[in-house]
Amino acid sequence: GVRALLSRHYAQLSRKMAQRSAETGEHYIAHTRGEYRDMLRRAAIGGAVMSGTTLLKFAVLAIGLSAFWGGAWAAANYAASFVLIMLLHGTVATKQPAMTAPAMAQRLGDLKTDAAVEAFVDDVVHLLRSQAAGIFGNLALCGPLVLLAQLLATLVLGRPLVGAAEAQHVLHALTLLGPTVLYAAFTGVLLFASSILAGWMENWFVFHRLDSAIAWNPRIVARLGASRAQRWAHWWRHHISGVTANVSLGLMLGLVPVVTGFVGPTLDVRHVTLSTGQLGAAAGALGWPVMQLPAFWWCVAGIGVTGLLNVGVSFWLAFELAARARGVRALDRQRIRSALVKRLRTRLPSFLWPTVQA
Repeated sequence: GVRALLSRHYAQLSRKMAQRSAETGEHYIAHTRGEYRDMLRRAAIGGAVMSGTTLLKFAVLAIGLSAFWGGAWAAANYAASFVLIMLLHGTVATKQPAMTAPAMAQRLGDLKTDAAVEAFVDDVVHLLRSQAAGIFGNLALCGPLVLLAQLLATLVLGRPLVGAAEAQHVLHALTLLGPTVLYAAFTGVLLFASSILAGWMENWFVFHRLDSAIAWNPRIVARLGASRAQRWAHWWRHHISGVTANVSLGLMLGLVPVVTGFVGPTLDVRHVTLSTGQLGAAAGALGWPVMQLPAFWWCVAGIGVTGLLNVGVSFWLAFELAARARGVRALDRQRIRSALVKRLRTRLPSFLWPTVQA
């Protein structure tokens, strides 16, 4: 009936999105110790750039723009930062699960044996361990660099870049006692949505052969030259998905809270790296006594939960999409979940860093 037709249509759509996203997903999976160290290095680049993003966000807020324009400039700040990180060959940890879970779909073949399920769980462990490396690298530089900027500004200018009033607002906003859990989970949905948009754009780009149009269009060739047109075509073919994901994610992080505030209750965002930078700014404004405040440690706990939900929600949504694309039965999904829970109980460190057993 209609339900069966819609189910088949959804499965076909899921398969298309998963297949295109999988091409870029392997870039984010660290299988060896060397790849894990490389992930840490690239995530550190992302964290350094995000420290500047955090300070620019406070600068936008200080201008006192209207809600829409404040959100628009915040969105531009996020989008430009994410694209810059991509161009510098860095990474933002929370973007990875939504883009790499479809790559797992390529391995969701025959799951009839326990060995096949364990092999797939191994791949999931590699993926989640890569996310851990990305988060570690991001946070290791973002928070400390913002704190350092605050301390240097105090020494040179006599006052921090972000004042005490803004710091108190950060402590109130990021606490685990507030709506942080809801906002962090909602941010995971946005991370997943950005990967869907990226897959759709790559499909559209390839279907219309826009790389060939760039390379051979007479006007483009006349303006850029044949060799440069070829380079541009090659660059866009390999980066259209990444640019779309980064720009769309930045726009959603900045504008979605504004739009939801217009139409109903505001759904704010909580991004683990940006939240860490904001907490570093608050610590720099309030000084070392902030370490004695319970509110500070509730914010630290909130950041930990934010990281788990950013990664977990986006990964779960992308995995469900990939599983539907491969037609994985509900029983096999349950077997995968059980195997993952068992691995978490018995070999938890392997999800965080390379171990001898992993």
